[in-house]
Amino acid sequence: AVQTDGLFVCGTNAFNPLCANYTRDTLELVGEPVSGMARCPYDPRHANVAVFADGSLFTGTVTDFLAIDAVIYRSLGDSPALRTVKHDSKWFREPFFVSAVEYGPHIYFFFREMAMEFHHLEKVMVSRVARVCKADLGGSQRVLEKQWTTFLKARLNCSVPGDSHFYFNLLHATSNIIHMQGRDVILGLFSTPPNSIPGSAVCVFDMQQLAHVFEGRFKEQKSPESIWTPVPDEAVPKPRPGGCAIQGSKFSTSTTLPDEVLNFVKTHPLMDETVPLLGHRPWVVKTMGRYQLTAMVVDTEAGPHKNRTVLFLGSTRGTILKFLMIPNGDLASHNSVFLEEVEGFNPDKCGEDSPQARQLLSLSLDRTSHTLLLAFPSCLVRVPTSRCHLHTRCMKSCLASRDPYCGWTRGSTCSFLRPGTRELRRRKRKELEELTSEGHHALKQGQTQEAVHRFRGSVEH
Repeated sequence: AVQTDGLFVCGTNAFNPLCANYTRDTLELVGEPVSGMARCPYDPRHANVAVFADGSLFTGTVTDFLAIDAVIYRSLGDSPALRTVKHDSKWFREPFFVSAVEYGPHIYFFFREMAMEFHHLEKVMVSRVARVCKADLGGSQRVLEKQWTTFLKARLNCSVPGDSHFYFNLLHATSNIIHMQGRDVILGLFSTPPNSIPGSAVCVFDMQQLAHVFEGRFKEQKSPESIWTPVPDEAVPKPRPGGCAIQGSKFSTSTTLPDEVLNFVKTHPLMDETVPLLGHRPWVVKTMGRYQLTAMVVDTEAGPHKNRTVLFLGSTRGTILKFLMIPNGDLASHNSVFLEEVEGFNPDKCGEDSPQARQLLSLSLDRTSHTLLLAFPSCLVRVPTSRCHLHTRCMKSCLASRDPYCGWTRGSTCSFLRPGTRELRRRKRKELEELTSEGHHALKQGQTQEAVHRFRGSVEH
C-alpha cells in the first residue's frame, strides 16, 4: 500500500505474515518489521485488499492459517484498531475480497461470498459491497467493543434483464472510482459460476445509487427456518443503525450509541435492496468463450485528446481483450466495441507454457509508458496498449480499427498518437470522403484514368 511518504509492504513470509515500511525512492527499510496478522494472509492464494485513508490502514483478509476468520480490519494511525465480528455468518460467509476504495466518509469493500439469504440446498455465491465509516470508534463495553458499529453490506446486481434475469454472480475485479459525464461510477468485472453457461460481463455502478441502498431497508431472518424479509421501518431503532456519527449531535461518537442500536446493527448487517447496475444491462457481455475474464483496467484518458475510454480485460488464458466504450447520450446507455485480443503470455520470458503458468495474477496500466503490466506466476510482462503497426501502410485499415490510440499521420503511416499529438485522422477521413465523391463523379463522366490516378496518388492501400 502507498503512503504519502513511503511504502508499507506486507508479505506472507512463509506462513508467518510480516509488514515493513520502506522509502519510496530507494526502497530502504525504515524501522523494524511489524506483525502482518489481519493485514496480510498466511497463504498467497488467500484474498487480500488494502487501502490507506486518514492515516489508517484498512484491510480485508483472513487472520488465521486455515482462512476461516475473515476480517475487515483497521490498524496503524491514531484511531483505535477495529475488526468485524468473528465467526458470524451474518457478517461474512467464506468471503473472497476483491478491492477496497475510499469514497466520502466511508471505505467500501467489494467481495464475493456464500449467500445466506437464499433457501437453496446448494451453496450460492453472490457479489457484495460492504462499507464502514472511517471515523468509527467501535461500540460500547457491552456491545461491539473494538468492533465496527457501521459495517453494512448489500448485494451487487450484474445481470441481463428478461423474463428471468440471467445473473453474473462472481465478482473478479473492479476499477477505481471514475468520474464520467458528471457521475462517479465504478466498473465491476463479473462471471458466471463454474457449473453454469460460461460467461463474463462488465457492469457499471453509480456511487450515489450505491450509497443510497445503504439508506434503505434492512433484511432479517426471524428464525433459522424462516425466509429473509425486510425489517419494518417502525422496528428500526433511532438513531439509524450503521450511519456515521455526527459531530455536535446527541451521539457524536459511536461509543455513545445506545445498546439497542448497536445490537441491531450487529444482527442486521445486510440491506434488503440490491445495488442496481447503471442502464439496467451490462456494458460488455462475453459468453461461451474458451476462457474466463478475471482482470480489468480502465483507461479513461485514451487517445490524443484524452477523451476516450478503453477497457482492458485479462483472461485465464493470459490474453488481453480490448474494448472501446462509446457514450450514447446518457451514461446509462453506453455501447462497447471489441477492438482486438492481444497475447500477453510470453513463453520465452515465462518458461513452461501451461494453464497454471498462464494464470494472470494482476493487470495494471502504466500511463507514462502507455503499456500494460501483466503479472504471471513466473514472470512480469509489459504489453503496449496498442498495435498501430498492424495497419502501417493502409489508411482505411487504420481508420477502420477504431483504436483511439492510433491515427493516420503526415508520414502516411498508422502511428501511436501521444497525448497532444496533432492528428490527421479526421482531416484524412474528410479528404477520403471528398476523394470518393470526386472519384464517383469522374467515373460517371467517363474519366476512368483520372479517377484511378486520384486514388493512387492520394491513398496507399
